[in-house]
Amino acid sequence: MSNRVCSYHQPLKYTKTAYEIVAFWRYIQPWNHESLAKTFASIVNVVATANLKQQIDLNFIVRMFPGVEYRPELFPGLVYKLKKPKTAILIFSSGKMVCTGAKSERQAKKAVMKVVDDLRRKKIVTVEKPDIQIQNIVASAGLDGTIDIEKAAYSLKRTMYEPEQFPGLIYRMEEPKVVFLIFRSGKLVCVGAKKEEEIPRAISKLQETLIEKDLIISRVDSLTM
Repeated sequence: MSNRVCSYHQPLKYTKTAYEIVAFWRYIQPWNHESLAKTFASIVNVVATANLKQQIDLNFIVRMFPGVEYRPELFPGLVYKLKKPKTAILIFSSGKMVCTGAKSERQAKKAVMKVVDDLRRKKIVTVEKPDIQIQNIVASAGLDGTIDIEKAAYSLKRTMYEPEQFPGLIYRMEEPKVVFLIFRSGKLVCVGAKKEEEIPRAISKLQETLIEKDLIISRVDSLTM
């Protein structure tokens, strides 16, 4: 029998998006999830996109930049890695680019422009300032307390909790529009922000909601119980 619990206010299906969120959490979990401080929040990844507005000969980039990775039989994009800022830029023959690994909006934009400048110097592209869009900011945080996950699954709207598949509660916040992975330990992963300032606002709002609904137990209280 399944232990799946969904909010009765507005049940959610375990969609492809939810699976992607869980998969991404599992990707970042080994190197940031367990080391979070009590109320510390940090950005762990910023995903940005850009469009060069022209077709790109990826094989020519490989000849000009031997350090890039391109295996078309496995993945259609070329991977252009930078050391500063430490990021990876995916370049597709359509001219579209995706930057991952940045720790801020500024880093993401800087990385994209660095690659564009490199390509321009080799006369591979002509665009000077591509339109760079921030698509997703992922942050980790920790609350000073433990969360009653089962109670939260019923008390909060737009939640999904399926402990047999994943230990965290998925909670969709409407404003700002982000998705939280909430863990019993008080650890959080916030996904879907478009601007850095949305992160502290969303975490503060979540914390207030959890306190208001008596869903969080402080460390001190848990020790005296």
